[in-house]
Amino acid sequence: MPSARLLVLFGSQTGTAQDVSERLGREARRRQLSCRVEALDSYPVVNLINEPLVIFVCATTGQGDPPDNMKSFWRFIFRRSLPSTALRQMDFAVLGLGDSSYAKFNFVAKKLHRRLLQLGGSALLPMCLGDDQHELGPDAAIDPWLQDLWEKVLGPHPVPLNLDLSPPGVLWPSKFTLQFLKDTPSSGPEELCAAGTDPQGPPSELQPFLAPMVSNQRVTGPSHFQDVRLIEFDISGSGISFAAGDLVLIQPENTASHVQQFCQALGLDPEQHFTLQPREPGVTCPTRLPQPCSVRRLVSQYLDIASVPRRSFFELLACLSPHELEREKLREFGSARGQEELCEYCTRPRRTALEVLCDFPHTAAAVPPDYLLDLLPLIRPRAFSIASSLWILVAVVQYQTRLREPRRGLCSSWLASLDPAQGPVRVPLWVRSGGLTFPKTPHVPVIMVGPGTGVAPFRAAIQERVAQGETGNVLFFGCRRRDQDFYWEAEWEQLQARGCLTLVTAFSREQEQKVYVQHRLRALGPLVWELLDGRGAHFYLAGNAKYMPADVCDTLLSIFREEGGLSDPDAAAYLAQLQRTLRFQTETWA
Repeated sequence: MPSARLLVLFGSQTGTAQDVSERLGREARRRQLSCRVEALDSYPVVNLINEPLVIFVCATTGQGDPPDNMKSFWRFIFRRSLPSTALRQMDFAVLGLGDSSYAKFNFVAKKLHRRLLQLGGSALLPMCLGDDQHELGPDAAIDPWLQDLWEKVLGPHPVPLNLDLSPPGVLWPSKFTLQFLKDTPSSGPEELCAAGTDPQGPPSELQPFLAPMVSNQRVTGPSHFQDVRLIEFDISGSGISFAAGDLVLIQPENTASHVQQFCQALGLDPEQHFTLQPREPGVTCPTRLPQPCSVRRLVSQYLDIASVPRRSFFELLACLSPHELEREKLREFGSARGQEELCEYCTRPRRTALEVLCDFPHTAAAVPPDYLLDLLPLIRPRAFSIASSLWILVAVVQYQTRLREPRRGLCSSWLASLDPAQGPVRVPLWVRSGGLTFPKTPHVPVIMVGPGTGVAPFRAAIQERVAQGETGNVLFFGCRRRDQDFYWEAEWEQLQARGCLTLVTAFSREQEQKVYVQHRLRALGPLVWELLDGRGAHFYLAGNAKYMPADVCDTLLSIFREEGGLSDPDAAAYLAQLQRTLRFQTETWA
């Protein structure tokens, strides 16, 4: 290997940034470059001062927030005490992943790029801004950017003349080997791994609490287009504590029918047990995976067979395929020129990895078990706002594409299928702090905008504030129809009758012209301005991240101009000041 050390650091929320980073690692190794790929929060950030060449791959989440696995790095890199020459020895490049339909498109990548320059780093080339909204997805920007990147990297760090560039179709060794056991283990290490809580601390991703499900109730009307569930868990004895605005994370499972279908397609015995061994030093096994583990458990609880596969999935499948026609098609899907066809086949209709494997049966049957963890990502936990102790409001995701089978959300569909009335049900979960923190100072009013299931975190906040004697609670709630999806209607009206809540509703489908929360907000502009400017209120927004947050922000700006008499620049500065001082907070999701 040449002496140049390439480090790829990623911040990933849904797995895309990690997938791109691993692609970078493969392409670096093809060019005979020594390369490490790590999550930003797993890397000792103080070592950056010794790194000559770093590629940062980072997604932007919510309203311009860094992903969970780079938040510690984010806090460190923006310390004011860091000298302006701290990274003067480092060449770097930043690859961002975002969605241009959001106001803060690739905000994290842009801010990181500026900060690295401030600390003395030298940018190899302009940053790459991948866009989910592009017809071909982020690869439309990534592919040409990578060509430029390798030219820059190999300029000062050329491949030695005696080393060749490995062709792209060469199969690299798997990260792990699966050693199948002849006998089924007599003890139950799998159960021991997941049961109970860590006696050294509260439940976490590594050691979730298996919470009994108490109730699972549909709270939308029978004619409503969406099934929304109010689910209660018993967390007594768990050591879990939380505040209003915190999140519960739930680790879902694949359906039993999908697990069976997957095992049949790949010729796997679901009852067989194995141990997992890394091939290379420095590579660790997935921390949640028990050793030994059954194939059934691996597929049902760890491998995300219901996810829409990325380009790297097809690249690896093509390398593994013994069937000429299938291999040719897979190669096309994995190539730069085949991205439009891949989008039409897979991305647009949301075809799952399992469905792809069933479409390529000869290839699926030939996949070596050693490559399962290279081929498929791990199932990621899903976060839900805590509505109270401990209740969550879950919109069951189901929609139709041109494929015959409806598309279903993995976690929401799994939760909806669980019925505690039919027998004990336990769900692995843990809690982490959310993006909303409510004022500790007495008598500070709060304005909460929570359409649909976005109202969930405000139920916990209002309950907590009312218990403390706080009555300055204003809730803007929106839904389609009062009789179909007005969550906690009786509770809100009772609190309003007691003088503890001002409730403002927007039922979008109950009149000819649709009325949304931003319209009700604008109609009450004088009240909003008086609360914010006259009484120092805090403003909170929760719900779908697509259009609503931008619409609400535009409405606030118009209120600041018309009720506060501010100019356009002053209105924007006023909103920015609210955000900086945490008097305007958001919790949004895609």
